[in-house]
Amino acid sequence: MSIHASDPFATPDELKSPIRRLRGRLPSGVTLWTATGTRRGEQGLTVSSTLVADGDPGRVFGLIDEESDLWEALEESGRFAVALLESADRQLADRFAGLLPAPGGLFATGDWERTDFGPVPPGHTWAACRLAGAEPKGWSLLVEAVIERITLPDAPAEPLIHERGRYRR
Repeated sequence: MSIHASDPFATPDELKSPIRRLRGRLPSGVTLWTATGTRRGEQGLTVSSTLVADGDPGRVFGLIDEESDLWEALEESGRFAVALLESADRQLADRFAGLLPAPGGLFATGDWERTDFGPVPPGHTWAACRLAGAEPKGWSLLVEAVIERITLPDAPAEPLIHERGRYRR
């Protein structure tokens, strides 16, 4: 058995579409979207395609997979949490992206603060969101939500950034 410095199953750059390569070169903050549905319980997904729009009310937009368990929970509950991940959260991000195993379920490991909007990692910046709509865009679903409440820690940590298939500070 050998350990690879990179993902041996990743699509080589020359086989990726120019659109995918452009998207990969845009550094993105990594967020964790969580919700509690009635049929499937707590669900979550790592999302790096997240945008916050200032206004009254403020809004969050994100691209997610329409076939994800998270989308089913969002539709059911109509609300969710968006937590900003920190540089120390790489394994957490990979677990919720489906890149690492999650024995016992996604929320079986680590500490979680249960909220009415979804579980969040304690001490993280997060927004309580109400689903406002969604529509297909490309191969994803563009989700729009109204921000109902924001929790900001006194000392924000260094954010987790995703660029060209890797995390960086």
